[in-house]
Amino acid sequence: MPTAIRLYREFLAQYPEAAEIRSNLGAALVRDGQFAEAITEYNQALQKLPNNPQVRMNLALAYYKLGRYGEAVPDLEALHKLEPLEIRPALLLADCLLQVNQASKAVDLLKPIEQEYPGNHALVYMLGMALLHDKRTAEAQVMMDRILRDGESAESAFLLGQTELLHNNLVAATRDLARAIQLNPKMPWVHSVYGQALKTSGKPEEAIQQFNEELKINPYDFTANLETAFTLKQDGHYDEALTRVNRALHVRPDDPGALYQKASIHLSQGHFEEARQELEQLVRAYPNFSEAHAALATAYYRLNRNADGDREAAVARRVREEAQKQLTEPPKR
Repeated sequence: MPTAIRLYREFLAQYPEAAEIRSNLGAALVRDGQFAEAITEYNQALQKLPNNPQVRMNLALAYYKLGRYGEAVPDLEALHKLEPLEIRPALLLADCLLQVNQASKAVDLLKPIEQEYPGNHALVYMLGMALLHDKRTAEAQVMMDRILRDGESAESAFLLGQTELLHNNLVAATRDLARAIQLNPKMPWVHSVYGQALKTSGKPEEAIQQFNEELKINPYDFTANLETAFTLKQDGHYDEALTRVNRALHVRPDDPGALYQKASIHLSQGHFEEARQELEQLVRAYPNFSEAHAALATAYYRLNRNADGDREAAVARRVREEAQKQLTEPPKR
C-alpha cells in the first residue's frame, strides 16, 4: 500500500484532474488505515464525479470507520435516493441513524425495504434494533419472532436482552445479553448494552469491563466512551477521560450529557474559564439542566464571581425543586 499511495500521488501531481485515480488513491489510503486522508481524496474526486455511486459509498464508509456517522448520512441518503431498494446503503444508513440517536428515521427507512425482502435476516435484525431504540417493543417482537424461527442466534439473544432491559427485567436481560456475547463476542453494541444492564443491576465494575470490551470492537461507541470517561474522571485520569468524551461527542456533537461531562472534566482540571464558557452554552440550550447550573455556579466561585455563582446555585435549586414537585404532584385531569 505505501508504494501504491506514493505512485498515485506522483501521478496526480502531474494530472490533478484525474478523478478516477484520486478515488483509487482514497481506496489505497483506506486499506492503509489513513481514513482522514482518504476522505480528502474522495471529496475531491466527487467534485469531478458527483454521480459516481462507488466513490460516494467509499466516502461514506471512510466517515463510518472514523465514527463520523452524522457526516456519512448525507452521502448514504443520496445513494438511497438513487437506489431506494438497494439493501447495502440502506443498512449502513440505518446503522448511522441509530448511532446518532435517530431511530424513528431508521424505522421509516427500513420498513418499505423490508416488505420487498421479507426473508433477509440482516434487514429484519436491523429493523428490530431500530424499533427497539424507538421504544416500539411490540413491533420489534414481531421481528424477533421471525429471527427466532431460524433457531437461536446471537442476534435473537441480543434483541431479547434489549427488550428485557427496556422492561427493566434485569435478570432476564443480563442472561440473554450474556448468551449473545457467548454466541458472538464481536457483535457491535452487545458489550455496551450488557454493560448498561450490569450497571443498572448494581455491578459497576463488571459494567466497566464490558464497556471497555465494546471499545475494542468499536472505539466510537457513544455509551461505552461516556461511561468509561465518567469512571476515569472519578479516578483522576482526566486526560484519558477527556479523550473518551471527545470520542462520544464525535458521534453526537450536541448531546447534553457528553457536553456536561466535558465541562466537568475541565472543572476538575482547574480550567475554570474553559468550563465556564462550556457550561454557559449548555444552560442556554438546556435551561432545566440542574447539574449544569450547579457546575456553572462552581466555575463562577472558582473565578471569584460570587454573585454569578449565587445566582446559578439558586437556579439549580429551583430547577431541582420544580422537578421534584412534578414527581410528587398527582397528574391534572
